[in-house]
Amino acid sequence: MNRCNTSCPWLAALIIFAAYANLHALPASAQASFEEEAKPNIRHFPKTAFRGQLQVTATPDALMNGKADRLSPGSTIRDINNMLVLPGAVTGTKLVVNYTRENTGMVHQVWILNTEEIKQKLPSQRHSTP
Repeated sequence: MNRCNTSCPWLAALIIFAAYANLHALPASAQASFEEEAKPNIRHFPKTAFRGQLQVTATPDALMNGKADRLSPGSTIRDINNMLVLPGAVTGTKLVVNYTRENTGMVHQVWILNTEEIKQKLPSQRHSTP
């Protein structure tokens, strides 16, 4: 069996170089993530999106702008970081959202808005009715 213990000084040098390179990259990545938190990203929403207040009561039942509504099968909810959220995780919470409806009228795509997105007006600031 061929082993490389003390006869491979280049391997030790490579490991040290990789560790050194990673240590110098950490402050830059930490700084970048801090800047992203200070200035939230503004996402682009479909032209068919509506603005409203969503409260999931018991999946798939929900309240949209205080009126009874339903989430469609296969609906998606995205948080302020654009990550998928399960409806059970936001049950009972009133959320300011942009959303779209499918052709049957049920709520299909939902984006929970951050503070900068709430300040923006949609091209047609309207509320849908089921």
